[in-house]
Amino acid sequence: MDLALLRTFVTVHRAGSFTRAAALLGLSQPAVTSQIRTLERQLGRPLFLRQARGVTPTTVGDELAHRAAPHLDALVEIAETGLAEESGVRTLHLAGPPEFTALRALPALAPLVGQGLAVRASFLGDTEEILDGLAAGHHDLAIATARPRGGLLVSVPLCDEEHVLVAAPRWAARLSPEVLLGTGAVVLEQLPVVEVHESLPFVSRYWASVFETKPAAAATVIAPDLRAVRDVAASGAGLAVLPRYLCEEALERGHLVALLDPPVPPLRTYFLVARTGTLALSPLARAHEELLRAAGNW
Repeated sequence: MDLALLRTFVTVHRAGSFTRAAALLGLSQPAVTSQIRTLERQLGRPLFLRQARGVTPTTVGDELAHRAAPHLDALVEIAETGLAEESGVRTLHLAGPPEFTALRALPALAPLVGQGLAVRASFLGDTEEILDGLAAGHHDLAIATARPRGGLLVSVPLCDEEHVLVAAPRWAARLSPEVLLGTGAVVLEQLPVVEVHESLPFVSRYWASVFETKPAAAATVIAPDLRAVRDVAASGAGLAVLPRYLCEEALERGHLVALLDPPVPPLRTYFLVARTGTLALSPLARAHEELLRAAGNW
């Protein structure tokens, strides 16, 4: 049986789509379709059921993928390891949210850089864009705020991020935590808001978790980077909702004040994501392990 046909089959099985598999393999969609049909003729059994959106494997297809995929992954590992040894450097392409990737993930990979790993980072704010880029082979690892579905990508929880409602001291001095816990949503909607987007993603998540309602106010300042939101809020422009790791130093120095300490603080989970089968590659496995190890202290 032709290994190229098996490789195409496994890629389609994981991608759930001829089109997505074609992008991963660097082939045209008709070429992928032709290879799958050839393999089906050789086996005398259908491997996929064609649907309006993608394909689903038959029981024969699932069985073949289960048997073939580990061996193909092992061959890829052998090939990739050989290339890495020849060049002396393996480049890791990492994608994730700008602030978290810059302040958490990249510093965590520093020990591996000292051991010969090269890193190329892509800062992307949209989770769907991050996962689509990973699925298409543009990145090796990704950090996302949503768990991917399907068999093409595999993920593990990386860490939880606590969100804090903050403002500069001059605003905090006018607000009572007791009043905020009772009628906080109404009181806070009278204050200016600093956010990363007009849709108020951080404020909306906080309001839903703490006040069980939606914010009625619009943002006064929009800055598409949480580090800018932090600094603008510290300057007195208004309240903001920030990850604790990003504003911890400003809180300690008194540049920002936490307006509330809810019994159950709002959390957001980060996931470390890779394409199925690629963690058999030694450089990716080491980076994956190093990020998970570092996350234990986050």
